[in-house]
Amino acid sequence: MPTTRHIYLLLFSLYWAQGLPVGFMTHALPVILRAQGVSLAHIGGFGLLMLPWSIKIFWAPLVDHFGYSAFGHYRSWIIPAQLLSVIVLIGLSFLPIQALNQPAYLLAFFMALLSMNVVGATQDIATDGLAVNLLKNEQQHWGNTFQVVGSRLGFIVGGGAILWALDGLDWQNTFLVLAGLVLLNTLPILCFKEPTRFKTSQLVTDQVLFSWSKVKDYVSYFHQTRHLFLWLMVLMTFKIADGLSGPLLKPLMIDLGLTFSQIGIYVTMLGALAALIGAGIAGISLKYMSRANALLSFSVLKILSLAGYTWLAFQYEAKRQIETWIIYLINAFEDMISAMLLVIMLTLVMQYSRKHLAGTDFTFQVALLATVSGGLYSLSGIFGDLWGYADYLAFITLLALMCLFPILKWKKSIS
Repeated sequence: MPTTRHIYLLLFSLYWAQGLPVGFMTHALPVILRAQGVSLAHIGGFGLLMLPWSIKIFWAPLVDHFGYSAFGHYRSWIIPAQLLSVIVLIGLSFLPIQALNQPAYLLAFFMALLSMNVVGATQDIATDGLAVNLLKNEQQHWGNTFQVVGSRLGFIVGGGAILWALDGLDWQNTFLVLAGLVLLNTLPILCFKEPTRFKTSQLVTDQVLFSWSKVKDYVSYFHQTRHLFLWLMVLMTFKIADGLSGPLLKPLMIDLGLTFSQIGIYVTMLGALAALIGAGIAGISLKYMSRANALLSFSVLKILSLAGYTWLAFQYEAKRQIETWIIYLINAFEDMISAMLLVIMLTLVMQYSRKHLAGTDFTFQVALLATVSGGLYSLSGIFGDLWGYADYLAFITLLALMCLFPILKWKKSIS
């Protein structure tokens, strides 16, 4: 049996490897595309890259059911997935950054990143499955802590450090370093021997495929009571503001005149640090306030952070000089509040997951959040190009204010 320390190291490395490419796509990619003259509409279209994370529930049972027992059930998914990510990253290093404003190259870039997201989402399914089976009850707290720290470190390196490195290194070497880091984080799982009790699946044949009929079954769960239906409304509206503003915030940094290094260090890295602090604040606050009050309070703070970005947009369009520390502060505040909201939201998602279907209920709710966010992200860039930063962000801020009403109705229904 692996020791506790080895389990934590393994989970840390797997979630770090998973966070590296995701950090690049969510933090660095919009900045790089904007710097190469790509329109907000095209940048928004890259939100479709996150689609595999929304629909992974459809092949999650396959990962649980099929695996090469002699190699280790989940290892037989994780190791090939990480090696495929390395191959894709090496291939991307040969794509010239200067060509990203050409449709053919942009499409090839999109398809390569989409394939990497399919691989990453599959790795995530297998890693979650391995973690659930490895961690004992008394280890779950620390196991999840190492998961969050590992994935956040991946965001910092894959997003912030990559942008910083692009000012000093060329495109190819930067991607080769990223591929090397993913490969390095494959070593712990290569050396890990998966316990034999995980070699066989507990699923029966009729549970292997997740179908649309099963989606209807899970949706029907939220129609059993008015309270559950109101929670479903919260789930469907919670990510609207994030999805609509996603394609605009990082490109706005470029248009405000920040360099890759400034965005990498003072926006992405500082923002990730603020997010870690926010997660800690949220965890402590739940000891002193109810989950419903926390969700409402943090959502109000989220609106204030969007109002800060709206102010930046109006200053930019009025061609007024803005101190860089103000930009960094607004970004850090928004990242901190987003992390606080994520903690409370995931806590509530777990609360509304039935014990006998906890894994699937949890995945279904999170996938619903990701679907709303990703779908709106893909459309948002079009409106950003049409309306401009200031008017569009003002509209999003107003919409975020309206999204408080589902939370208020749900909160009122709590008996």
